[in-house]
Amino acid sequence: MAWWRDGVLYQIYPRSFFDADGDGTGDLRGVIGKLDYLAWVGVSGIWLNPTFPSPDVDWGYDVSDYYGVHPDLGTLADLDELIAAAGRRGIRVLLDLVPNHTSDRHPWFRTRPDYYVWSDRVPNTWRSFFTGESAWRYDSSRRAHYLHLFAPEQPDLDWRNAEVHAEFERIMGFWFERGVAGFRIDVAHALVKDRELRDNTPYRDGDPEWVRRSGEWYDRSMNQPEVHEIYRRWKQVAREYRPPRILVGETYVHGIDRLAAFYGRGVDELDLAFNFDFLNAPFAAEALRSIVEEVEAKLPVGAWPVYAMSNHDHSRAASRWAGGDERRMRAALFLLLTLRGTPFLYQGDEIALADGVVPPDRVRDLARPPRDPCRTPLPWTRSGEEWQTPWLPLLDTSRNVSEQRADPSSTLTFVRDLVERRRAFVREPYRSLESREGVWAFTRGRTTCIANLSDEAGEHGGLRLAPWETAIVLTSS
Repeated sequence: MAWWRDGVLYQIYPRSFFDADGDGTGDLRGVIGKLDYLAWVGVSGIWLNPTFPSPDVDWGYDVSDYYGVHPDLGTLADLDELIAAAGRRGIRVLLDLVPNHTSDRHPWFRTRPDYYVWSDRVPNTWRSFFTGESAWRYDSSRRAHYLHLFAPEQPDLDWRNAEVHAEFERIMGFWFERGVAGFRIDVAHALVKDRELRDNTPYRDGDPEWVRRSGEWYDRSMNQPEVHEIYRRWKQVAREYRPPRILVGETYVHGIDRLAAFYGRGVDELDLAFNFDFLNAPFAAEALRSIVEEVEAKLPVGAWPVYAMSNHDHSRAASRWAGGDERRMRAALFLLLTLRGTPFLYQGDEIALADGVVPPDRVRDLARPPRDPCRTPLPWTRSGEEWQTPWLPLLDTSRNVSEQRADPSSTLTFVRDLVERRRAFVREPYRSLESREGVWAFTRGRTTCIANLSDEAGEHGGLRLAPWETAIVLTSS
């Protein structure tokens, strides 16, 4: 079985992970310095948020050069060293590929304008996710409007242009040759736009809250069927390497049917497609279990689920799901690490780190509401002295790595033990068990996993669980 199916992956936001040179910004050498910690936790791979050069309008997601390293984070030699040093510890490295858009400072925007989506007029009502205003910006040099689904400084690429496909295959090959194990693909669902640039469809009753807030379905500005052709081709490219490289999609779609489509027929597209219905669900047994069981029923044969409960765009689970209650956070971590599929831990999840506090005058993010609270620095010590004038404030170090690593009863130790325990059943199927309200029980082979996700005492099979308590039970047959 592939390493990424057996292993636990860990998401690193480099600017906030560890600062090796004391300039207030985390960097690649900081990641290198903490590889032994990651190996101790037991992770098999790391996903680095964007490492490419960028003007940082959107903190790396506005790429100006796909073949380099952002000078704030280090050098290409540093990244090469990180890949090699991680490999010696059995840890693979995934980069964050941003193929939907570039920075408007990328040379392509002036030298190859045909790489982007243009219109002589504002053709539709599509809106920017960041501003809520029109997603079309007039460019005086071309006397035309270009599409930007995100910031105006992030023009969308035209994936109906075959030369854009060729450019990204060259980019992928460059990094695969350097030993990168794969990519997390940003905005994986949105690369291809409606050929006629028609208005999106108004939302319908029963749509999820995030769709209702948008005021429309983004069915023509994204989720076009041609996107699957891109990933079938990329999968072929990834399989040309040994071991095969992996493709992980940021597939922000609602509904397991839509999610399943990104695995393709016979799993010939993405290897893993993030399940945002799971991440955005209420932290309740019935809500989460229904999503997982639909995944089990609808994913193509051979497809592998992937689950996360926090990331750089969403409030940390310790705040959003657990509300600061460590018992609730441990129950969430228990589920993440015992369900069938690949779990992604976001840095700080392992110590039940909550969102940071960012005063209005320290906000760095252009999105509204800003995502800064889930991107604040990871506290390594109680003193926080490892962060000198950090790029985002670090105001609370009460939950930190060093103290939890020394404490056998800590959440960090709980996570490390679970990572080790899951090795015994990682390849076993998921089977749901009938449970009382608020209790979620399922088997993974001979292992029974039980979580009481309620404020009341619960029971399963004669085993009584305190509120938010979890248990693993082994059977003899």
